[in-house]
Amino acid sequence: MAKPSAPRLDTLDLKQLRLMEALHATQSVTRTAERMGLSQPSVSIGLAHLRKMLGDPLFVRTPEGMQPTPRMEDLMPAVRQVLTGLSQLIASTSQFDASTSERNFRIFMTDASHITLMPRLFAHVNAIAPGIRLEAASIGQNVASELQSGEADLALGLVPGLEAGFYQQALFDQDWICLCRPEHPRLGAKLTLKRYLSESHVGIVSGTGAYLLDQALRRIGQQRRIQLALPGFLGLSAILQNSDLIATLPRHIGETLAQAAGLRTLACPLPIAGFTVKQYWHTRFHHDPANRWLRGVCSTLFKRPERQKAQPPSPLT
Repeated sequence: MAKPSAPRLDTLDLKQLRLMEALHATQSVTRTAERMGLSQPSVSIGLAHLRKMLGDPLFVRTPEGMQPTPRMEDLMPAVRQVLTGLSQLIASTSQFDASTSERNFRIFMTDASHITLMPRLFAHVNAIAPGIRLEAASIGQNVASELQSGEADLALGLVPGLEAGFYQQALFDQDWICLCRPEHPRLGAKLTLKRYLSESHVGIVSGTGAYLLDQALRRIGQQRRIQLALPGFLGLSAILQNSDLIATLPRHIGETLAQAAGLRTLACPLPIAGFTVKQYWHTRFHHDPANRWLRGVCSTLFKRPERQKAQPPSPLT
């Protein structure tokens, strides 16, 4: 009859390895219990399981304490090696050295954020961590799944629906303004709601906050006359410079485009609900050092002082 194979050390769990190491170091059930934060009966039960698994007493009670058997002495170098390796692994993954990293970070954001946020983010990251690469991804239906899987690291903007399983941190608040060319023939110092509704507009259909504008119009039972619809903000400045159209935009992108293209800004007479730009990440990566570093950079660059700390995810249902 074949002799059963000896138990392998890799069948033991971390707690059992730590118990062996602590008993060998202290030679005392009492001190081992104190060291590991366990009760003495728990240590005794754990030792009994180890004896059964390994087929050896491992430790023998003597007047000098719990003395290791020859079998235990043979095992100790391997036990220490495993525990040391785990400690080194934990230490290596608990830090993230951005200055030497060549990691690629993928961030969901709108095309407006390509103009308002990405230039500052890239300039900052490139200055302190030149090996890091940034990739912008469009906000779509795959945001939640890719943040959960780790295919993407963050989402920046207004992303309704990212609640269960996601952390979020408010960065800054947005209201709305209107843009037009400085020489617009019909717009004075103040844009009235009547004039706003009578003018022709450029509609941006892809912005995540566009539905707030549509809601505001529905509440007052009105519609804009959209003479030109664009899928994003590319080309908007040139169109406004060369037409009498007006555009209604979140303040951050509106003021950025106005400054760059010499456009005129006007207070929006339509009562559109404001919104908060946030950064979102999945709870799986809340303690990931690289993800924490990226979130810290975005918070430093974009968070207004009055914004609160990150909100925990809603319960998973």
